[in-house]
Amino acid sequence: MAKLRQIAFYGKGGIGKSTTSQNTLAALVEMDQKILIVGCDPKADSTRLILNTKLQDTVLHLAAEAGSVEDLELEQVMKIGYKGIKCTESGGPEPGVGCAGRGVITAINFLEENGAYDDVDYVSYDVLGDVVCGGFAMPIRENKAQEIYIVMSGEMMALYAANNIAKGILKYAHSGGVRLGGLICNERQTDKELELAEELASRLGCKLIHFVPRDNIVQHAELRRMTVIEYAPESKQAGEYRELARKIHENSGKGVIPTPITMEELEQMLLDFGIMKTEEQQLADLQAKEAAKAAAAH
Repeated sequence: MAKLRQIAFYGKGGIGKSTTSQNTLAALVEMDQKILIVGCDPKADSTRLILNTKLQDTVLHLAAEAGSVEDLELEQVMKIGYKGIKCTESGGPEPGVGCAGRGVITAINFLEENGAYDDVDYVSYDVLGDVVCGGFAMPIRENKAQEIYIVMSGEMMALYAANNIAKGILKYAHSGGVRLGGLICNERQTDKELELAEELASRLGCKLIHFVPRDNIVQHAELRRMTVIEYAPESKQAGEYRELARKIHENSGKGVIPTPITMEELEQMLLDFGIMKTEEQQLADLQAKEAAKAAAAH
């Protein structure tokens, strides 16, 4: 049996991480890979396109109903979706109560103990946002996920989050086997987006695995709760996700220990690309606007 590959998709909230991961996994299953998805986001939206459903019942929700996680059976928390992909969602507590990261820890332990990881080629973790909370860092910290793929875009906060996640990987890279597989840029059509993504990858010492172009067909598929791979298999966008899946599949063992940069370096990079303005430039723009306004008033 081939060695189990444990990969994780991290990225800023709202970046299209769950959409990207589900489309990539749907493409991987076409390559005869057996896959288990472990959704680690309290929104529990990491499997809906694979299951063609609203939201899957989460491990935490079912455990609360049953009394404890020990009272659950694997069949209750694991659903089978597109082409046999196994799907689970860890879930999270009510907003404002408890720590969602604990749900991730509980769910992963339960799945491992109950044989969910048997007979699969890939376990894929879909993880929320920045690595600032120990619970969400669980797949990295506990030596679960071996390859991290950071979904980002050319937006300031997405770049900041990507660098932050790289810091989290670096923290645990020497005590465990976790590595940065690379960046995946999910196009937002911002200025110089591809160049920025390539520059950040170069600074972090990793590859830009793939640049996923923006296409409305993704939204059309999502409205039907489907991946593009299932909804429009012949489309150009489906081809992009297949290419991304192929690159990840061939990237086994090629992950790196990242070299994150400082906030000052990140800001300087954005200034160099003309994405951000210095305080002096911002002030000059403001004064010019005010002068123009005053002139128009006379």
